[in-house]
Amino acid sequence: MRDERQSAIVGVVSDTHGLLRPEVEERLGGVDLIVHAGDVGNPVILEHLRRIAPLRTVRGNTDRGPWARDLPRSDLFEYEGRGFYVIHDILEMDLDPRAAQVAVVISGHSHRPLIESREGILYLNPGSAGPRRFLLPVAMARLAINPDGLDPEIILLQG
Repeated sequence: MRDERQSAIVGVVSDTHGLLRPEVEERLGGVDLIVHAGDVGNPVILEHLRRIAPLRTVRGNTDRGPWARDLPRSDLFEYEGRGFYVIHDILEMDLDPRAAQVAVVISGHSHRPLIESREGILYLNPGSAGPRRFLLPVAMARLAINPDGLDPEIILLQG
C-alpha cells in the first residue's frame, strides 16, 4: 500500500497505431495506472498494457472493428481523489471540465505533446507513442499525483 506522502504515477500514451515500442513499455514500468488516449490500432497493444498496470482506454478515430466497439469515446473517472476526463480528440469534448470537477483532461489525436493549465485544469496530450508522423516527436507522458498537486512530464522517445 502506498504511503500518503508518495506520489501515484499515471503513464499516459496515445496514438500507438498498432506499435508498442519497447521504450514505451520500459517507461511504463512501475506506474500505478495507464491511460491510453485512443488510436490504439490493435487489441494486442491493450493486452500488453494491462500486464503492466490497470488500464483506462478510449477509442480513437482510427480504432475500428469488433475489438474497438467496446472502447468508450470518452471516459470520466476519479483517481487518487482527482477527476480525470479522457477523450481522443479534444475538439469533441462533450462536457465542461470545471462543472464536472475535472482536474485533468487527457487527449491525443494531434500527435503533438502538450502540457497546459487553463482555469486551474491540467490539459495533457502525451503526443504519439507509435509510428513517427512527419517531423513530430515520438513521445509519451507521466503524471505524478501527490498531496501538493499534479506534476506532468512529457517523455521524448527515440524513434
